[in-house]
Amino acid sequence: MKPIQEQLNIIKRGIVELIPENELVEKLKKGKPLKIKFGADPSAPDIHLGHTVVLNKLKQLQDLGHEIIFLIGDFTAMIGDPTGKSETRKALSKEEIEKNAKTYQDQVFKILDKSKTGVVYNSKWFKKMTFEDSIKLSSKYTVARMLERNDFEKRFKNEQSIAVHEFSYPLMQGYDSVVLDSDLEVGGTDQKFNMLVGRELQREYGKQPQVVLTMPILEGLDGIQKMSKSLGNYIGVTEEADKMFAKIMSISDELMVRYYELLTDVELEKIRVMHPMEAKKQLGRIIVARFHSEKDAQKAQEAFESLFSRKELPGDIPLKTFKERNLEIIRVLVDTGLASSNGEAKRLIKQNGVKIDEKVFSEEKGLLDLTSERVIQVGRRKFVRVKCE
Repeated sequence: MKPIQEQLNIIKRGIVELIPENELVEKLKKGKPLKIKFGADPSAPDIHLGHTVVLNKLKQLQDLGHEIIFLIGDFTAMIGDPTGKSETRKALSKEEIEKNAKTYQDQVFKILDKSKTGVVYNSKWFKKMTFEDSIKLSSKYTVARMLERNDFEKRFKNEQSIAVHEFSYPLMQGYDSVVLDSDLEVGGTDQKFNMLVGRELQREYGKQPQVVLTMPILEGLDGIQKMSKSLGNYIGVTEEADKMFAKIMSISDELMVRYYELLTDVELEKIRVMHPMEAKKQLGRIIVARFHSEKDAQKAQEAFESLFSRKELPGDIPLKTFKERNLEIIRVLVDTGLASSNGEAKRLIKQNGVKIDEKVFSEEKGLLDLTSERVIQVGRRKFVRVKCE
C-alpha cells in the first residue's frame, strides 16, 4: 500500500470533512485494507453525475487497496430516507426496489471494479430482527438527539408531521455499520448525521467507531443549484454520448475545474494551465469514455465540433427542457427568455430574426418538434438548446 501521507492526499482531495482525521491515520498505520462502507437506497432507477462524486472517491480508495462494501438498502428503502424532506416519503414496493437496485448496480459498476466490490443487502439482517431487537436498537438513541437533525428540527418547529418510523432510518443506517464493522463510511454532506449515528452505535455495541468522510453536493449545469433531475440541470450517466459531451461543454470555466476535482483524478494544476476550451473537451472525453467508450467519446467530440465549432456557434449554449414534444415557437421563445413577450416573439419571426438549427424560422404560428435537441438563435449572440425531457 502507498505511504500514509500519500494516501491522505488522495483521500482528502475534494472532500468536505473527515471526522476525525487522527482516527483514520491510526487505522491506516495498521497497514491493513480498511472496510469502507457506502450505502445506497434504490429509491430511483437512474443516477446522474451528482451521485458519482461519492463513487469517484470510492474508486480512489479502491485503487489504494481498500475494501469497498456496497450496501444496498433494500430494507431501509421501504421507509425512505427523510433527509432533506419536508414531509414523510412515500414507501416503495418490493418490486420497485428490486428493479431499481439492478439498474443502480449496472450504473455503479461503470466506476467501481465489480470484482473488488462486496455487495450486501441490509434486508439480510433486518428481516431477522424481532420487535424486541428493534426496541433494544431504539433505546440506543434519544429523541432529543434525533431532533438535532436539521430536517426533523425544521418540521418539528413548523408543526409538520414526523412519523415515528422516520426516526428509525438513521438508526438502521447506523446499525448497518455495526453489522459490517466498517472502518470508514463515505457519503454526501446530507448524510453526515446518519453516518455519525453509525459511529455512536458502533461504540454502543463495543466496536471501534468508523471514521466519517463527507463529499460535497455537485452543482448542476447552471453552476448554482445542486444537480437534480427535477431542476433539469443534470447529466445522466445513461444519456447518449453526444448529449453528455455537449452538456459538459455548456458548463462555465469555474464549474469545469470543480467537475475535474470531484469527478476525475486529473491534477488540477495541469488543468489551470490549459486553454479552457481544450480542458473542457478533455473533461467531456473522460466522462463520456467512463460511461460509454473511448471510441464513443471521440465521436461525440467530433460531432460537437462539427455542429458548433465549425459553424462558429458558442460552446456554452444553455439547455432548456420541456415536457411536451411539440410546442408553439412563440411559447418556446418566451419561455427560454429569447423574447420578453409574445409580441416581441412575433416581431422577431416576421423580421427573420429567429433561426432553428441554422435555418430561418418564419412561421409565426409554427410548431417546434423537440423530439431531438434543437438550437435556437435570435440575432447574432443569443442562443439556447431546447429538447423534450
